Amino acid sequence: MSPGPFSRQMLSASEYILALHSPEDRVAVLVRNRVRGQTMQRILAAEAIASPLFLYWLVEQNKGGADIFLGMNPIKDHCYNRTKVNIREIRHVYLDLDEDAPASLHAIRTTADIPTPNFVLDTSAGKSQVIWRVEGLDHDQAESLLRSLAMAFQGDPAATDISRVLRVPGFANQKYNEQFLVRALQQTDQVYQLRDFAAYQDSPDAPRHIGDDSGPARRMPLGHRSQSEADWAYAQRALARGDSPEEIIRRIADYRAEDKADPDYYARRTVTKAQADLYRNTATVEARDSQRIEAHQLSEDLRERS
Repeated sequence: MSPGPFSRQMLSASEYILALHSPEDRVAVLVRNRVRGQTMQRILAAEAIASPLFLYWLVEQNKGGADIFLGMNPIKDHCYNRTKVNIREIRHVYLDLDEDAPASLHAIRTTADIPTPNFVLDTSAGKSQVIWRVEGLDHDQAESLLRSLAMAFQGDPAATDISRVLRVPGFANQKYNEQFLVRALQQTDQVYQLRDFAAYQDSPDAPRHIGDDSGPARRMPLGHRSQSEADWAYAQRALARGDSPEEIIRRIADYRAEDKADPDYYARRTVTKAQADLYRNTATVEARDSQRIEAHQLSEDLRERS
């Protein structure tokens, strides 16, 4: 899909909200204050969220230490929970780049496998969120594409569900000691379809890894994985690469804050079980290595005696 003339532009909060959503779309707004342990969610029409009065309330919450997030896909009428089944339609796919975002952004901008992102948000130093406007995707297709994009460009694997909320420009990121004002750059107004992403090869049911051209593409397993399974897999990967267990617990609890009665307990249980499983696997490998060494030593001893 060839893009038409478009001037790249930085967006205010209200411009960004109405660039993402139609005025009548019902959208989730999440306000989370980690210091107070308080999370509030509102589901309102996009034009109401973008109104001066509501934005003023968000500014006051942000000044009080809260982070501000916005849903990427509209909610069905008469639904007041931000769950997958309540998503009315797929409007966006996205990436949350927490690790080496500049390198991932460079890869996104230089690969021919995927189109130009509509929005790039600078969310903190060296971290970004990337958004594409899409149409014609069902829920399963969207989540398969989200997982493929995350695998290809080192995105956060926890940010691969259709009910995700991302940050809003114009508000400070309160997650770190040093505040960072979130910025949003709109690069195009194109609306993409599944065929515009080379994450899919021959059919919508065949997602593959989007990589560079140095080797063959790797297919992802078919089938749909539950979010709990995804959390478990994420915990194992993060532990294996040496991340702090407490940091992994915090990330999972943050992500599951809206759909778990006790997200901290859920996250700690998930990470504890992943640690135990990783320990068992490591112990098994070490035992096998020890057996091989002992067998080799015995063989050497017998050879010397003969």
